[in-house]
Amino acid sequence: MGERLSRTRERAFIGREEELGAFGEALAGDPQAPFAFYVFGPGGIGKSALLRCLADRARAAGRSIVEVDGRFVGRDPADFEREAGPFLEVAGTVLLVDSFEHCQWLESWLWQRLLPRAADDTLVVLAGRVAPQPQWLADPAWAGALYVRELEPFSEEQAWSVLATAQVRPELRERVLRFAGGNPLALSLAAAAGSTGWSREEVWAPSADLLRTLLTGLIGEVPTAAHRRALEVAAQAHSTSEELLAAVLPEEDVHLLFGWLRDLPFIESAPRGLYPHDAARETLTADLRWRAPHAFVTMRQRLVEEYLRMLREAPEERVWTVTDELFYLFRELESLTRLRTWSREEEVHDCPLRADDLDDVLRMAAETEGPASAELVRYWAERQPQAFSVYRLVSTGRTVAFTARLALPAPADPRDVAVDPVVAAAWEYTDATAPVGPGEHIGVSRFSVYPERYQVPSRVIDLSSSRAQAESARARGRAYGFAVWRDADAWADRVRGTLSDTGARPRVGEHTYGLFGVDWRQVPVEKWLGRFISATDVPAQPGPSALSRTAFDQAVREALAHWRDPAAFAVCALSRTRLAADFTDPAEELRTLLRHAVDDLAGDPRGVRAREALAAGYLSGAPTQEAAARRLGLPYGTYRRHVRQGLDLLCESLWRQELHGPR
Repeated sequence: MGERLSRTRERAFIGREEELGAFGEALAGDPQAPFAFYVFGPGGIGKSALLRCLADRARAAGRSIVEVDGRFVGRDPADFEREAGPFLEVAGTVLLVDSFEHCQWLESWLWQRLLPRAADDTLVVLAGRVAPQPQWLADPAWAGALYVRELEPFSEEQAWSVLATAQVRPELRERVLRFAGGNPLALSLAAAAGSTGWSREEVWAPSADLLRTLLTGLIGEVPTAAHRRALEVAAQAHSTSEELLAAVLPEEDVHLLFGWLRDLPFIESAPRGLYPHDAARETLTADLRWRAPHAFVTMRQRLVEEYLRMLREAPEERVWTVTDELFYLFRELESLTRLRTWSREEEVHDCPLRADDLDDVLRMAAETEGPASAELVRYWAERQPQAFSVYRLVSTGRTVAFTARLALPAPADPRDVAVDPVVAAAWEYTDATAPVGPGEHIGVSRFSVYPERYQVPSRVIDLSSSRAQAESARARGRAYGFAVWRDADAWADRVRGTLSDTGARPRVGEHTYGLFGVDWRQVPVEKWLGRFISATDVPAQPGPSALSRTAFDQAVREALAHWRDPAAFAVCALSRTRLAADFTDPAEELRTLLRHAVDDLAGDPRGVRAREALAAGYLSGAPTQEAAARRLGLPYGTYRRHVRQGLDLLCESLWRQELHGPR
């Protein structure tokens, strides 16, 4: 049976060619191959799966195997040495240590005391969430003997292969990939769900069981409610700085929380702050949205308010970045996925138009829109060169696109109206609907030319849209904002709910264009963004709890047992249930909920004495259960019977609220 399982694992294993190749050379006895292998990465990235594959290959090569799980290693190094005994005594043994982060304190001892005593031809593989201490990488003695690799998420091709093998329907794979990223655990669980059939809904969503498994596997234990909130901020925000955390969680000690976030194995550091790996981000976000939809929306509103403040105060070079991060909050909404990509595969950067860019810009305009449009580009480049942005690939510096966002003051300039039919249509529309007054102006995203991806959602359009929305938020006196697209029908569907179709179809050369706009005087930026927030403001739906019924009942008993210990009560398991998810002050509001739930027992004829017993035994100042029985004047056995009945009724009542929300 073991051989059969090994063959099945080998067939199902995907990727990690480099790691397998290096280990294979060592197994074959290559004198230049490493002796020690150290692989690390966040939860669910595939460390354990890789170790199982290495173990299978070592067995197939006739090697003896010693497997150690770091979660169960004692604090005494002698315990580890006893488990790893054959590695020190039997030539050719392969020692595999999984979950090494749970016994990381042994690291120095391993390098200095244990590994140098290994028997001949042995190999060791360590796998954990934390990178090795840098001194071992810098030690010349270990330079040729140590192989260190951080495991990366699956590529998109590998992730598609997992879902295809699991026979997940093609139309659902992209949604699953957005949730799982390239995280192997998330993909495997989603694939397993897919292989057992789908609900009638066409949009895949993770179940509560899958979320619970992922939260445990990817993230582990979270110390307090404040730490949980910090994680949830990091999950929603594109990147989290300490300042952003302080703005969203003003009541917390964010310096400590930020330091804790930074040390988590699935959190990466970037110039603008911290961000989680895709699978951890999507798991946290999906869990919060399911478990506490009102808290989800409240946090999103706080982030929007802070981003808008930053947007108005940001220096010019930071404007598009802040806007990008603001819209990232709404990345799952259909109205934005039609418009934006958030892709980094074609990463570009924008810069102002320079004199030596003009030939490239005119060439791109002529190729995609024709000579008449190219002449209009020349006209506007002379009139408003500051309105143009040129986009270059980050990887090569090659110029690939340009856009132009015109600012046109009222009244309309007759030359502009006579030369450009699109600008003429914009002014005609404003005059017919709500004329632009003195001191006001309109903004027109006039050109968006990316020959390789002409006017389809792309990173160029993402950045240009971010600039346009930032200008709308910052500019004084902006009356209208307009966007211009050649494929009017397709873009009418994409901008539905965000921009209005003016109905104008001006013609330039051989092509007609659609004109779409918004009156910023009627719909301020804050109100416009509110549409996206309200799209996520959904009430909690009945559904399974994050805990089993047995674990939930135990959490209720634990909360009562810690009633008079504020520190223990604040971190009890009941505070992490769906029941308490929307609490702004979890400890105090949970106390209130429990008091009311105990008092409500008196409404049931069976619960009158049970309520008295619970109140006396847990909520009053009685030092012991015996003292509570004496206070009620009851024999201890009778008192205990009432307590048991009260706990059963209380757990049943709270469980109903956990599943279906407050009554």
